[in-house]
Amino acid sequence: MRGFLASSIGVTCAAALALPLTPPAVAAAARPAPGAEAATTVARAAEPGVPGSTQSLPLVPLDGDRTSGPTAEQGLPRRDVRRFSLVGVVWDNPDTELHGRVQVRTRDAATGTWSGWQDVETHNHEHAPDPGTDEEASGRVHGATAPLWVGDSDGVEVRASAEPQATGGDGADRPAGALPPGMRLELVDPGGESGGVREADRHTAPLHADTPDSANAGQLTDQQRAGPYIGPRPRIVTRRGWGANEKLREKKVGYTKKVKVAFVHHTGTGNKHWCKQAPSVIRGIYRYHVKSMGWRDVGYNFFVDRCGNIYEGRAGGVAKPVLGAHTLGFNTNSMGIAVLGTFESKKPSGAAVKAISRLTAWKLGLYGVNPRGKTYLKSGGGNLYRKGKKVRLNVISGHLDSFDTACPGRQLYRKLGSARATAARYQGR
Repeated sequence: MRGFLASSIGVTCAAALALPLTPPAVAAAARPAPGAEAATTVARAAEPGVPGSTQSLPLVPLDGDRTSGPTAEQGLPRRDVRRFSLVGVVWDNPDTELHGRVQVRTRDAATGTWSGWQDVETHNHEHAPDPGTDEEASGRVHGATAPLWVGDSDGVEVRASAEPQATGGDGADRPAGALPPGMRLELVDPGGESGGVREADRHTAPLHADTPDSANAGQLTDQQRAGPYIGPRPRIVTRRGWGANEKLREKKVGYTKKVKVAFVHHTGTGNKHWCKQAPSVIRGIYRYHVKSMGWRDVGYNFFVDRCGNIYEGRAGGVAKPVLGAHTLGFNTNSMGIAVLGTFESKKPSGAAVKAISRLTAWKLGLYGVNPRGKTYLKSGGGNLYRKGKKVRLNVISGHLDSFDTACPGRQLYRKLGSARATAARYQGR
């Protein structure tokens, strides 16, 4: 049976496409917490002119055993750090999965209050470049947990533990396994606006002349009613609109031949953020994917927030078949749409589901695809389908349809039938 994520605590939706971005935090000097043993901090900061930074802190054995052998428990004692808003854990080998639990506590930079322990989603192996691609073979890719958004923080504590090995025929628990080598805590400051982004750019992210505004985004032209079946192009906040600094990513962009399937994901970042913070969350995920995980760019092709705003993800052109790193083994001829949040027990907003419908009606329509249909993709390898197998999938699928994973969360997955029907209506079918 497929496992599912534990949901984080939800927050009330704040309206608006283009409220101000979270201002850049003022960096405070890192200093060990009283009584805490110091660990080396690597600040992979700052390419000149690139806002934001990443603090990388190696985890240490919690039982005091500092031998070089594998350990079942690692972490860091409570400590002061420079300000950050997003956290994750990475390790050396991307092919090594973390079978265990990672939890963090963080200190609110404004109030000085420590949070309770929060789970970081560890099953993230299935979000990756396809095997055999230039991106996967770059030598820079790492294994990683999903990123968790914690808000403006200046203190952290982390613990990671390996789960017990599978029980034998006698039913007895086996000793705990080992954690992956080279585990590091990544603390990401997404930075503020980059490249001189103006407030107006977020209100009116560049769109083609034939793009309807949000008021008539569900209406069809006579030409669209006559066919081909292409839904109206929705408003899309561009990379410039959410403050992406293009100096972070590789200049090279990969393309696939077409878009046959839209895979729906959730980001696993928890639900403790407002819509006005969505650009900051996306900038944090972008930096985590590139600087911590070693990808050429953010992995998803699009993001959707709980207010229904759609954001351009991986660079290369929103109308083009950009090769992403979102669905291991099935990135070719597909696109990845990530809804910001965690949706195992928390339901996605109606606005977010509608945004999925609007986006897929347009993008799939460009390639002559019916959102209610099924099609075949060839697997590049994974834990459900062997490499080379042709797999029949819904044109709008959840990530768990291609991989044994919790993504996109049980509650979001339940809404995909509705998204398919609505997308088909937007296409005039």
